[in-house]
Amino acid sequence: MLSNFAALDLTAMPSLAAGKMRAHRVPQRPASEQSMRGYGHIVSDFARERVTIVTWPQPDWRPIVSGTGNEGGVVEDSFVMERRGEVQHAVNRAVGRSYITGWFTDPAIASEHRTPSDTSRIYTHEANYHPDGGQIFWPRDAAAFVALLARPGDDVKPEDFVAFLCDGSFGIHIDPGVWHQPVFPLAPSAEFDDRQGRVHACVAVDFVSEFGCYLEVPL
Repeated sequence: MLSNFAALDLTAMPSLAAGKMRAHRVPQRPASEQSMRGYGHIVSDFARERVTIVTWPQPDWRPIVSGTGNEGGVVEDSFVMERRGEVQHAVNRAVGRSYITGWFTDPAIASEHRTPSDTSRIYTHEANYHPDGGQIFWPRDAAAFVALLARPGDDVKPEDFVAFLCDGSFGIHIDPGVWHQPVFPLAPSAEFDDRQGRVHACVAVDFVSEFGCYLEVPL
């Protein structure tokens, strides 16, 4: 199932070259325990790492009964990132969803049948967060990747996003409420171990409709 949180027509995206959309360049920084504070943390052992699950919020003054509101459990499977021509595809086998997460050229003219001339950056149109749990990405085959993240808050802006460069020697745990996209590999394709909450609620931001821009993510 192709998920499109922004509900945009992905076959008719507004053009950068024609001036219908601008690009906001996201700053990049190396991922470390210190730089990831407020976003998540470094994962050194996927098998032993536990994903954070959030208890459902208390709607009024009566408390949630202990041991309830967090019983959905977790799911685990592979998260496949594949460059098809100038289009970045993602398949989350843990939850049975697929996505288009970005383009390596002007999204208005990007083609799956043309080799990209520049893969040093990618343009993306949306991000989301999970209020009910975190998510762990672990690179198989030590694949280097970039994690696009912003701290929690529904008043998020393009300027709040940071591209964290991960060299492939570790994974990351993205905290509940932290804005993200599926991680972007530096290679044409990469597979990640994925662990996340089974309930998997999503809240999304649409950069195109809300801010008139794409995020330009350096790779």
